[in-house]
Amino acid sequence: MMKTGITAIGCYVPERVVTNDELAQMMDTSDEWIVSHTGIRERRIVAEGEAASDLAVHAARTALERRGIGAEDIDMIIVATSSPDYPFPATACLVQHRLGAKVAGAFDLSAGCTGFVYAVETARAFVEAGSARRVLLIGSEVLTSIANWEDRNSCVLFGDGAGAVVIESLDGVAGHQIMSSWLRSDGAGETALIRPVSGSRSPFDPRKHSAADLQLQMDGKRVYLFAVDAIVKTIRTLCEREGILIEDLAWIVPHQANLRIIEAAAKRLKLPTERFYTNLERYANTSAASIPLAIDEMIDNDLLRPGQWVLSVGFGAGLTYGGNLIRW
Repeated sequence: MMKTGITAIGCYVPERVVTNDELAQMMDTSDEWIVSHTGIRERRIVAEGEAASDLAVHAARTALERRGIGAEDIDMIIVATSSPDYPFPATACLVQHRLGAKVAGAFDLSAGCTGFVYAVETARAFVEAGSARRVLLIGSEVLTSIANWEDRNSCVLFGDGAGAVVIESLDGVAGHQIMSSWLRSDGAGETALIRPVSGSRSPFDPRKHSAADLQLQMDGKRVYLFAVDAIVKTIRTLCEREGILIEDLAWIVPHQANLRIIEAAAKRLKLPTERFYTNLERYANTSAASIPLAIDEMIDNDLLRPGQWVLSVGFGAGLTYGGNLIRW
């Protein structure tokens, strides 16, 4: 069987840092309330005119440079995003053009905050089917552009960022093997996390819709309960499938949504919270970018060792959930 894995990673976040205290000057909230409810202390927010493709290009160039290849060496570009530059064309096509990846196909993948997890398995399948030699996968989000800044319960959760990885065969190439993935969805939860207006179900009509109808809406309690259950099921399933104990996992890298969700999942699994890597206090919820941002930071902090079991787990709109088990 072909061994397929991640051979390079690169990330990018906007320069502007917005703290909880700054948000408290805009709305009825406080640093204490946000930290106690979410674990978030600050987030990055794009400059005016900066979009998902801009962040994606920065992250992609870093990943390509670290791999020592050019854009012409990429056969497929996948951008996982819930905040694309446009409904269409795909943000991946804009990235492909700006990178100069002249022989690459390009498409977007929409799986909410589970987008990176879904795209990792999609990229692996492309490589192992022989349809692409190298896939450039980018999770890029500008969720602050679709957040409702009148809703203090949701807008404080989000930040902007991008993370890119190169996925290819590990035959003669150093990398981190994708051992197994598990992808699931519960479509009955469609309204739990939704941008209700602007699609074909409910096209925007200025006579009956407000700006808030075009923005993200979330049932926080419903998402919380779903997310804790999703993390636990995903971790148990992937470990059982690979025949390892949960205790064998060196690191679990969860989607960085809310510290309380992660703590509740850790408690249910009887694992120390330290086994779950988090950096949401600095970046907030960056959706499909959150897992690569966390992994890149772990590499910078020299936390990952060859041979370790690393499990990424995501959950988000759809309601989608799933994970990737990686042998580092």
